[in-house]
Amino acid sequence: MSSLRYGFRCLRDFRATATQHVRSSAFIAASPSSRPRRTLTTTTPAQDDGFAQLQLALNKAPPRTPSVRPVPASPSYFSRHVVFNDSFVLIQDLARKYGRLPTVASSQAERVAWKTKEQYRLAVGEAVKGRDYSSCMKLAKRLHLIHPDLMPQEVRDGIRPFKRDINMYLNVAKPIPIDRFGRSHGAGRRKASVARAWLVEGTGEVLINGKTLNDAFGRVHDRESAMWGLKLMDRMDKYNVWALVEGGGTTGQAEALTLAISKALITHEPALTSRLRKAGCLTRDPRIVERKKTGHLKARKMPAWVKR
Repeated sequence: MSSLRYGFRCLRDFRATATQHVRSSAFIAASPSSRPRRTLTTTTPAQDDGFAQLQLALNKAPPRTPSVRPVPASPSYFSRHVVFNDSFVLIQDLARKYGRLPTVASSQAERVAWKTKEQYRLAVGEAVKGRDYSSCMKLAKRLHLIHPDLMPQEVRDGIRPFKRDINMYLNVAKPIPIDRFGRSHGAGRRKASVARAWLVEGTGEVLINGKTLNDAFGRVHDRESAMWGLKLMDRMDKYNVWALVEGGGTTGQAEALTLAISKALITHEPALTSRLRKAGCLTRDPRIVERKKTGHLKARKMPAWVKR
């Protein structure tokens, strides 16, 4: 195609030169002072028509499209951590741009649940290094301290990927009501045991699955564990307890009752919440029995080694 274009260009230049030569010859022949001369033309009407057709076909030919190299939309396209690097660069730009805005104390700023490194890795699917993530979080927390009335919208959008979807600090505990009979309800769990307890003001009577405390728990330690919340607050003779327990053994049932009775107690007397929490009566014990492993006699016990 390029050689054809070059040939047509040469013909066009040659035609223009020949036409100019013919005009100059005709002018010389028309002048009265010059002698008549013969002129020679190099083109014919048929050749002119063919050249015009070729030139028209050449102009209608589709133009060649130059090869275009695709450019990635993100400057971090060729790095290992595309999403994190883009977010980090954006945070750095925002810190340089809005770092001089007035800030508030950390105690007055809105409490935010930030993503940990593991949570961010799981969210973006990239193995972000701890050092880089801590540096980015330091800038993000600094931007979060900007006064809420002066914080630009792009700052809010920039630090949003590092916040958790659910802010645990905005959760409000659901109050446990006291029914029309004056009873408060509490539930507790420990290992495989589940306990439900109802407290009502009375003389200190206790019924567990329709049995007295001594019949329900044979060990003294289990009895003390079940009633530890009332005993610690010196409320043994003030409330009657009716409870239902199921699953697990006696130790798990007794410790599940501790949590259930303590929750029901703070419904009647919310002022005892801090004391019961410090005593550990309102904290769920997450410990469970460790599973047995293959090749072990128990969870960790190995069979005795025999030389022969």
